[in-house]
Amino acid sequence: MSDAVTTEAATTGTPFTPLREQLRDAAATFADGPGAYAEILTGMVDDVDRAFAEELEIFPVCHHSPASALAMARRLREKQPEVIYLEMCEDLRPMLEELRNCRLPVALQAFASELDGFPSAWGPLSVVAPITEASAEYQAIAYALETPGVELVLVDRSADHVFQWLPAEPGTPADNGGAPDGDGGGSGASEAAPADESAALHGEAVGLGIGDLRPRFAELRSYLLHHGKVRHWSEWWDQYVEQPLTGADYDTYRQVMVMIGSLFRRLRPDGADTDRDADRERYMWTRMREHLAASGIDRSRCLYVCGAFHAASPVAEFGSVPGTPDWPISPRTRTRWRYGLIPSSHSAIEAQFGLAAGSVSIAQATWAKAVTRGGVTPYRLAGQQTGRKRAKPKPPRTASGPSAEVAPTGDRLTGFLSRPPVLDDLDEAELLGWCVEIVRLARRNGYLASTADAIAVFETSILLAGMRGRARPTPYDFADAAVTCIEKDVVPGRRDVRRLCEILLGGDRIGQVGYDALPPLARDVFDRLAPLGVAPDRRTVQRTLLDLTRQPELVPCSDLLWVLRRLLPAGVVRPIMGERRLGERSIQESWDLALGRDQRAIIELGYEGVTVEQVLEQRLRRAAWAPDATAAAALAAVEDAILFLNARRLVDELGNRAVELLAAERTVDDAPEVLRRIRRLLAYYRAAGPELPAWCETFVTAGYAHYCTLLPTAFVAEESGVRQVAAMLGFLFSMESLALALGCDRAQLELAVRQSHPETPAKVALLWAARFQLGLLSRDELRSRSADLLANPLVVPAFPQYLSGFVQALEPVPALTGFVVEVLSEAFARLPDPVLLPWLPTLITTLRKESPEFVPMLVREAGRTFPATLAAVDSWVPPWAAGPVPDPASDGSGVGAAAVDSGIVALLSGQPVTTDAVAELLGCGDVGWRPVTSQVVDGRSGAVGTLVRRYDSTGVAVAALLDR
Repeated sequence: MSDAVTTEAATTGTPFTPLREQLRDAAATFADGPGAYAEILTGMVDDVDRAFAEELEIFPVCHHSPASALAMARRLREKQPEVIYLEMCEDLRPMLEELRNCRLPVALQAFASELDGFPSAWGPLSVVAPITEASAEYQAIAYALETPGVELVLVDRSADHVFQWLPAEPGTPADNGGAPDGDGGGSGASEAAPADESAALHGEAVGLGIGDLRPRFAELRSYLLHHGKVRHWSEWWDQYVEQPLTGADYDTYRQVMVMIGSLFRRLRPDGADTDRDADRERYMWTRMREHLAASGIDRSRCLYVCGAFHAASPVAEFGSVPGTPDWPISPRTRTRWRYGLIPSSHSAIEAQFGLAAGSVSIAQATWAKAVTRGGVTPYRLAGQQTGRKRAKPKPPRTASGPSAEVAPTGDRLTGFLSRPPVLDDLDEAELLGWCVEIVRLARRNGYLASTADAIAVFETSILLAGMRGRARPTPYDFADAAVTCIEKDVVPGRRDVRRLCEILLGGDRIGQVGYDALPPLARDVFDRLAPLGVAPDRRTVQRTLLDLTRQPELVPCSDLLWVLRRLLPAGVVRPIMGERRLGERSIQESWDLALGRDQRAIIELGYEGVTVEQVLEQRLRRAAWAPDATAAAALAAVEDAILFLNARRLVDELGNRAVELLAAERTVDDAPEVLRRIRRLLAYYRAAGPELPAWCETFVTAGYAHYCTLLPTAFVAEESGVRQVAAMLGFLFSMESLALALGCDRAQLELAVRQSHPETPAKVALLWAARFQLGLLSRDELRSRSADLLANPLVVPAFPQYLSGFVQALEPVPALTGFVVEVLSEAFARLPDPVLLPWLPTLITTLRKESPEFVPMLVREAGRTFPATLAAVDSWVPPWAAGPVPDPASDGSGVGAAAVDSGIVALLSGQPVTTDAVAELLGCGDVGWRPVTSQVVDGRSGAVGTLVRRYDSTGVAVAALLDR
């Protein structure tokens, strides 16, 4: 509070002058002289005096407070205001009409996915304002919407300004401006329990509420909790503020709430939150003066509903008197905001605003109890979905007449602060009902609870309340007693007792948005899924079976479900049976659908378009044209467009974009993903039609030239891994025939391989494999080089890296599978144990890390190579260790290369017609037959004899076949 305001309040005679003097004398007595302590105490009185001197009536509230809701309902019926100014984002006003179609609690939401004027790292932006039945804002909204002639004006900053006022630093908006800024009251440490599914209904949205009254001064908060004998702030507030004010008169309520807001405002550290709170107050008062000037309404017929923290405002723009300086309001950015309603829950509100678990449920139970006792008739929207009967509202009284005027206000603070708190008597019937019900719930959840436990909970609740200075046990005392007496051990997989107490006292109520309040996209989804019996008000997970062969009319439903699975978070639409791949369609599908339970996801989807197909197309385009888009991402978009949209024009557009991105890439990090996706797309197009699309052909030719150009650099670059280089070679070798047919030159690939000179062992092995594939290196040379590596003691520690390169080479050169098995076998056979045993862990980790998908190939090849029985292992000779077949030209017999088996000679000379026809076909018909000379040798010593003796089982099988 400024010095001018303080001096004016102190020198002007007001109803609070005696209280101010009394507090100043007390400060001088206990603090040994005037000082900061006296300034704080008298300043709180000055703030109350200033708020009550304002002709525009200020109604201070606390966030989701039953006492505030009760006072609001009473005041609205007494005053019947014509204009209500409400502290809430001004651009959320059109969505208030849709609350009739919802079941509370719900949250008003402003959502923006396309940002213009904000850092891109912040997107998407989301702001939510939760509404519960036990809140003063809902009473004001229901009164304004149900009473003819009453205008409701939202005066708080817009959702756009919420993010404008955040510091433009990297990070998410929720990190920089969460609930403290949104509520205007600040928060200490969060008291909420770990979030569950229902606590995540708001996502990462910035929460906006009215009057979150918690001290920002950590020492004050600790002092109040310690001396109040409570564990968290929600319990302190319920005991010392909520319960005393529930039955208090209106003037006492207003003065106490403004005083508390002033106290917490004065005892807070300075910072960015302080400046934002002051700016919000300037914003709201400026908007109210603008409306008063435009409408010309009497200020005494208006009501300003704001947080108690903002009611004690020291800004110069405070007040509705004409001539008060206005605050310049900055224009909104060009960001396009969309608005709607999303389901909320008690636990979501507690998690977002840092409240203790169960506090909102207890507030709801307190509100329901007060309404049942008949102390007040609340306002409710006509058509509001509720689970109980509604009392008929009393007919509104006429707003005109002296009875509607605000009577002069006296000092109620002195009496409230001087008298001891009124302690409620013990309600034994209520406490006994709680104790019996908690035992019943505990038994249903697996606890060994009995009547003795109910008695123990009853007595312990009274004992705990007495120890904490309360005559009547609160729900918090009851919960502590239940945990002490019943939760002797934890039942695995069951709810704990504290959670059972929350269920007993009201539970985690989850709101629901009605069909008429859903965005067009969500309504379209439910209409198209109507043949499956999917309804927006069904909260349970629905299992549905689609027989697409017998019921072809369900094919559109299946297509829609696959699109929803692609767009919505995991678990909302989950396939149990069936899949969708390129060229494959299921004949039967089974789905688990939770669209009614997880409304938030499909509602936010409706902010992006009118149909799910439009949203998917926008997302695919956004992914392909993003600043960090890659060729692999564009190919993934192509695949999704084929699977879910079947739009040829869009596929061609995305495919051409993939070509552009591939040609512009200067790294090969995504080469494995590119190879996998383009192979799958080429296989699909070859099976689906006679020719490939033009973009596919262009992609192959551009990729062939692109990877040939980058290959020498990738072989030597440290940032290029072996897997990426192997994928490049895989693209070049597997697409070689198609690329050459489309006009590429194979010499470019050969030149790129010859120019590659890697240094790391894995890439060296990969280069050898590439040279083998091109015919520049034979298998014998490969075998010789690997033998040299095993024979060199200095190279043996690095041999697993060479082996990793050979394994990665199976991608471009699958013919090397047998050779890799041979190299592994030779390593295990030749290396001594002192070298082999330390080497094995490195080998295993290398294979697992760099080539897990190729290990099954090696296992299958080893299964074909090695003997199948243990007895055959001792006599087994590896194929690569067997000697070569003897060459007849060099066996020393003088027979020469023309020596053949006499049986073959006899067969050919006896039936010359076939031989002459083959010779004529080959152009050798004029050669003629040679006479049989000494070149004919015995069959047992010729090449055929050697072959038959080595593989005699084939001859035996043929002989047995001919004997039949």
